[in-house]
Amino acid sequence: MDTTLLPDEFAGLDLLATMVVVVSADGECLFANAAFENAMRLSRRAVQKSQLPDWFDDSQRLVETLAGVAANQYSSSRFDAVLRRGAWAHEDGLPVHVIVSQMDPADDGEPRVLVELIEIAQLARQDRDERNLDQVQATKELTRNLAHEIKNPLGGIRGAAQLLALELQDGDPELTEYTQVIVHEVDRLQSLVDRLLAPHRKAQVVGDVNIHEICERVRALVLIEYPKGLDIARDYDTSLPDFRGDREQLIQMTLNIVQNAAQVLHSRIAAGDAQIVLRTRVARQVTVGKQRWRLALELHIEDNGPGVPAEIRDRIFFPLVSGRDGGSGLGLTLAQTIAQQHQGMIDCESEPGLTNFRITLPLP
Repeated sequence: MDTTLLPDEFAGLDLLATMVVVVSADGECLFANAAFENAMRLSRRAVQKSQLPDWFDDSQRLVETLAGVAANQYSSSRFDAVLRRGAWAHEDGLPVHVIVSQMDPADDGEPRVLVELIEIAQLARQDRDERNLDQVQATKELTRNLAHEIKNPLGGIRGAAQLLALELQDGDPELTEYTQVIVHEVDRLQSLVDRLLAPHRKAQVVGDVNIHEICERVRALVLIEYPKGLDIARDYDTSLPDFRGDREQLIQMTLNIVQNAAQVLHSRIAAGDAQIVLRTRVARQVTVGKQRWRLALELHIEDNGPGVPAEIRDRIFFPLVSGRDGGSGLGLTLAQTIAQQHQGMIDCESEPGLTNFRITLPLP
C-alpha cells in the first residue's frame, strides 16, 4: 500500500472493507482507499489523478451523478454498475453497488464527492453468511437437545434386548438372533448420537497452530487413502502467521472437507484426472458472524468434481444432509461447528467442474 499519498483526513477510510474513492466534481480521483487498491490490483499512486468514470463499463450514469451531487442538486444517489479491473481487460467486470455522497469541499473551496463501491457478490455473501449462521445455531441447539432425548430410550431398549437374550439362551435361536439385531442397531444409533454430540463434549486444547502444517497432515492422510488418480495441489501464502486454535479439531475439520471432495471425485480418480487444490490467502477487514476482524486467513479447498447438487446446496451444513449415497451427512456439520468454535465460518460455492469450500478463520 502506498502511504505517501495518504492525507490525514482520509486515513480512517483505509480501515473500511468496502471500496471508497474521493473524487472532484469532474471525476478525478483525489484519494482511493486500500480496499479499492486491492480490488483493482493497482497502487494508490496509479489510481490517483486518473478519472474514476474510466473504470466503469458505462460511465455516463456516474458522470451525471457526480455533477448532480457536486452541484447540490441532491445529497446522495445509489445505482448498480460494473467496474473494470484495471489492466486485466480480459477479466470479467466486477458488479458493484455505487453510493455517491456529498462531503466537505477542499481547502481551496473545490467541491469533493465521496464514492463508495460495494461488491454485489459481497453483499449477497454477507446476507447468506448471516442467514447460515442463524440456521446453523438453531440446528445445533435442536440437534443437541434431540440427541440427548434419544440417548435415554436407546439405553433402555439395549438393556431390555440383552435381558431378553439371556432368557432365550436355551430357546429359539432365531429369536436370539433378533435380539442381537436389536442390540446392533441400538449401538449404531448410539454411535450416530455420539458423533452429533462430539464437538460439544470435548474441551478445546488451544495452542499455536500453523495452517500449512494442518494442510500437509491432511494431504498426507488423504493421499494414503487415494495413492493413484488423485492430485492434491498446494497454493500456499507462506506469509500467513500462526494463530491460536485446537490443532486436532482443525485437522478433523479440514480432513472432513477434503475427504468429502475425494469421495465425490471417484469417477475422475478412476480416469486419473482428479484434482483437489489447497489454497491459503490472507483477507483484510473481514466480517465473520456479524463480527469484524482486521485480518483473517482463508483456506480454499477446491475440487474439479461434479459439484454439489442444487437441491441441497443451501443445506449441506445441516445434519444428516448428504449428496452421496451412503453418506452420514455429519462430516460438514462437524466441520462447520469446529470452524464456529474458532470464531470462523465455512461457506461453499459450487458448479459442475469446480467446487470451492472456503474456511475463514480470524488471525491475531
